[in-house]
Amino acid sequence: VGESGSGKSTVARILLRLERPDAGHIMLDSEDMLAAEPRRASLSYRRRVQMVFQDPFGSLNRTHDILHHLARPLLRHRRATSKDVRDKAIDLLHAVGLEPAEEFISRRPYELSGGQRQRVAIARALAVDPDLLIADEPTSMLDVSIRISIMDLMLKLAAGLNVSYLYITHD
Repeated sequence: VGESGSGKSTVARILLRLERPDAGHIMLDSEDMLAAEPRRASLSYRRRVQMVFQDPFGSLNRTHDILHHLARPLLRHRRATSKDVRDKAIDLLHAVGLEPAEEFISRRPYELSGGQRQRVAIARALAVDPDLLIADEPTSMLDVSIRISIMDLMLKLAAGLNVSYLYITHD
């Protein structure tokens, strides 16, 4: 928590390995990831550390359906095969409370509300079973009534999936 410009998002970008710190270490399971992977993050690191962005509309490509957004990480990180990717994507939509999930899978982001898009973004981040999920103001662009449901969802998922959060907020 901190005011604008205090470095919250910079810390997130460093942990995501999108920026290199001037000094220090990124420790993951007692291993200094900057020393182990000095040039850039490996696919293994990217699986373990995922991000939910502030703007769910900007982080989802409007030309692709929801299945595409969920299938890419599932296939890239070998969490699904081409035969079961649709079923696993539907399971992810169930997990984030998008019901009936079978109806959401073929929709495009512009056909969803802001809260529904953010649930898809959370499902996409969870698709690879991360250890750390970085949430950079994930509710700031949502209506107040939807914010609470997204925060409740994230708390429920943290407990049920054994995932840790770095939750960035002004509130």
